[in-house]
Amino acid sequence: MENQKKYTIHPLLEKRWSPRSFSAEPVSAEDVNKIFAGASWAASAMNEQPWQYVYALRGTPGFDTLWACLLPGNQPWAKKAAALFASLQRNTYEKNDKPNRFALHDVGMANAQLLLQAGAKGIYGHLMGGFDSEKLSTVLNLKENVSPVCMGALGYLGEPDDLEEPYRSRELAPRTRKALEEFVTKL
Repeated sequence: MENQKKYTIHPLLEKRWSPRSFSAEPVSAEDVNKIFAGASWAASAMNEQPWQYVYALRGTPGFDTLWACLLPGNQPWAKKAAALFASLQRNTYEKNDKPNRFALHDVGMANAQLLLQAGAKGIYGHLMGGFDSEKLSTVLNLKENVSPVCMGALGYLGEPDDLEEPYRSRELAPRTRKALEEFVTKL
């Protein structure tokens, strides 16, 4: 990470991380919609915008439904998030129903912008691959051409000491990134 310190990046990018400790403070439906509005402006092939989101706020039956789709490794800490969401991709183009091989990339772009928009509001997000995709597809009654990409938690930062182990240690561990030389090549 020493290498990256040579280069100044936007504070929103530097601040972005995936906490597991969320406070009890709720996030309003309006703020969640503003966060999804950030996702809506992501680049996409042929402006297809193949992303779809389903969310629920803590304390609602919908939250419990989404939480039940998480794998056991994510459930203990995610139960305290202010909101949970499912990020979905439409696998075919709406215009002609042909496969969209860029859909996953485009949804990833939307998810990144979602996290940055949340960060601009002081709200943190944690994306998760640890969920039961089949169960989520069933409970959301997804169409055949729609697939789950990931799930996410949103909320305000809580205290790491409120987490049980092994989550507390993970929350307190230093953030690291690969050196640029490990993933950037100049031709």
